[in-house]
Amino acid sequence: MRIATYNVNSITARLPRLLAWLESSGTDVLCIQETKCTAEQFPAEALREAGYESAVNATGRWNGVALLSRVGLTDVVTGLPGGPEYDGVEEPRAISATCGPVRLWSVYVPNGREVEHPHYAYKLAWLEALRKAVAADAVGTLPFAVLGDFNVAPTDEDVWDPALFAGATHVTPAERAALSALEGEGLGEVLPRPLKYDRAYTFWDYRELRFPKNKGMRIDLTYGNAPFTAAVKDSYVDREERKGKGASDHAPVVVDLDL
Repeated sequence: MRIATYNVNSITARLPRLLAWLESSGTDVLCIQETKCTAEQFPAEALREAGYESAVNATGRWNGVALLSRVGLTDVVTGLPGGPEYDGVEEPRAISATCGPVRLWSVYVPNGREVEHPHYAYKLAWLEALRKAVAADAVGTLPFAVLGDFNVAPTDEDVWDPALFAGATHVTPAERAALSALEGEGLGEVLPRPLKYDRAYTFWDYRELRFPKNKGMRIDLTYGNAPFTAAVKDSYVDREERKGKGASDHAPVVVDLDL
């Protein structure tokens, strides 16, 4: 079984590439972030023609998450139970479902903007709500994982130049502690291998030729419970999909399971 997570940075802009990648990669279930569309604009019919059911949590603007599956899609939960609001709005940043033999969450963790910004406090509150929401599934017997764009680099090795990020979001002790708290609920990180270079970055800014210079970050992550991680055969960052015209600024992260 092949599962992947991918911040597409607008599914409507990326749809032809996404459909081609789904076919060539043989992905069974895809966790999508940053759909940048409403639920009504989501291309469910085109994806259905490609063999995928869809579950969507999207209201437009720059957020939005989805799950695509060709192995079943049941028990869908839209949103983050107990999650905080920002400016009085519950943003569409989480969706979960059972897809064949696994239970999965697709999450798009708030960016945080700046450490002193209210969005940073919102980010930490959101991560704490996520920890509480996944606790029961994490210790269950069903293979279970949370995948997505966490907007946190777990270690200094996960950013191309740690000195440039000093004092900025994505690398603060509080954000990294929130990831450790997830692991404390019984989840372990599935570390992907790079297809090139020695670091498996997943995001490269469009500016300053950062992708060809490999000035990236690893912020698209997978956390699975014991039954999930025990079934992992391989994981890698599909760096090739970041290349060329019309690519997202993220690359898909693929996880292969023996299920």
